[in-house]
Amino acid sequence: MKNVRRATALISVVAAVVAVGSSLAACGSSGGAGTGSGATKIKIGYTADFSGSAAFAVAQKQGLFAKEGLDPDLKVFTNGPLQIQAFGSGDLDVGYIGPGALWLPQSGKAKVIGINQLGLADHLIARPGKAITSVADLKGKKVAVPQGTSGDMIFQLALKKAGLSPKDVNVVNMDPSTVVTAFSSGSVDAAATWYPLLDTIKKKVPNFVDLASDKNYYPQQTFPNVFVASNSYVDKHSATVKKFLRVVQQANDWIVKHPKEAEQIDAKYLKVPQENLSTATDYVKLLPSSKLVEDSKNGTVETWLDGLSTAFVQMGKVKSPLKAKDYYTADLYEAAAR
Repeated sequence: MKNVRRATALISVVAAVVAVGSSLAACGSSGGAGTGSGATKIKIGYTADFSGSAAFAVAQKQGLFAKEGLDPDLKVFTNGPLQIQAFGSGDLDVGYIGPGALWLPQSGKAKVIGINQLGLADHLIARPGKAITSVADLKGKKVAVPQGTSGDMIFQLALKKAGLSPKDVNVVNMDPSTVVTAFSSGSVDAAATWYPLLDTIKKKVPNFVDLASDKNYYPQQTFPNVFVASNSYVDKHSATVKKFLRVVQQANDWIVKHPKEAEQIDAKYLKVPQENLSTATDYVKLLPSSKLVEDSKNGTVETWLDGLSTAFVQMGKVKSPLKAKDYYTADLYEAAAR
């Protein structure tokens, strides 16, 4: 009888352990994005602005990474070129870059795996009271430029249109956030920057002079923001790249339908006041993924990418740029949408 009681007690203990284990497993399976058993780790880079982070903010909010079996390790960077550098060290697998950094894929240092949004946020501005009313007036002036970025690109395009070269002005290479400080304090005469950084400048220098912007060149010149991946990652992990693309395609389509709500979600993700991003969608052209797939198939995307090659050659960023067909993985982007 005593043995029966011991056996019964042992069964009860085992049952309790199993129940606790089941409960813990259930908690684990309902955790954050990509935390489920067997999820694939993927290291993702982004910049702390709407174009650079909104898709990831929405994807996290809606559990899209988990849906595709991905466990994202999201890392913030100040610009695109630093992300491409991180590819080389293995610190990143995929990331986001603006149009100004597209010379790096054109140099063979990364693959463009998908289009994000079309940028309309870059501006070349001057401080008031500096006798600068046109780009031509920048000759001999001190201009803050975050080199290798979309700000640098619009600066170079504007100089060329005005018949000037970088040698005609005093170019000071600065980090994007430092550009804000330098322009606001008056330590430079002009600057190349973009929204939402320009919103911060506007609060301190509301009457700055707007010399040039993306809108002066669009649609003859298109400025795509893109998702990129290291060459080796695309070669070795194409299936994971397609999963990643499905995530950002779904996030993109939601953003297209809910732009203002997307601004709010991204503001919370970046932990900034919502008013900081309240006009973010005014400075990008949002396209549904179905349109981007169509434009990928008919060669429009390649035209956008190839259209920037001349500017990058003139900027001295690349001597012999690759054609888009050699660095844009259109097949992966299109397959991800099926």
